[in-house]
Amino acid sequence: MIAVGLWGAVLGPPAIWVLPVAFPNGHGLRRLMGLLGFPLPGVEIGIAVSAVVLGALVLAEVRPPLWLAAVIVAFFAIFHGHAHGRELPQGTSALLYSLGFVVATGLLHAFGILLGVAHRWAAGRRLVQLAGGGVALAGLFFLWRAVA
Repeated sequence: MIAVGLWGAVLGPPAIWVLPVAFPNGHGLRRLMGLLGFPLPGVEIGIAVSAVVLGALVLAEVRPPLWLAAVIVAFFAIFHGHAHGRELPQGTSALLYSLGFVVATGLLHAFGILLGVAHRWAAGRRLVQLAGGGVALAGLFFLWRAVA
């Protein structure tokens, strides 16, 4: 989720706002489906691949059309949302649980945007690329664990 904010900041306006909005839209629908018990195969792999891909996009400063960037983010949000929906603790309010995820997601996006704004300066650009590379490496680690 931090990588979504980072990538939005790298792409600049309007992506800096569109991508963090696209994520919860895909996330929310799948969270509901996860809460209702609809299956989605490969959730952990999808989450790990999302970190690899989004981190690599930040690292490489890939600049696709805005609509494609939003579709990529919303697609990966499906896996995150489904996992969170499945993890609802027994006896917990689904509404409050979901509200907590919306707030936490927004804060993580905001952190990514704040870090990503440093991209405007030469030294900050390297910092943002390094952060993207770190996200991609973490994703590779989780992908390895998911398939091992």
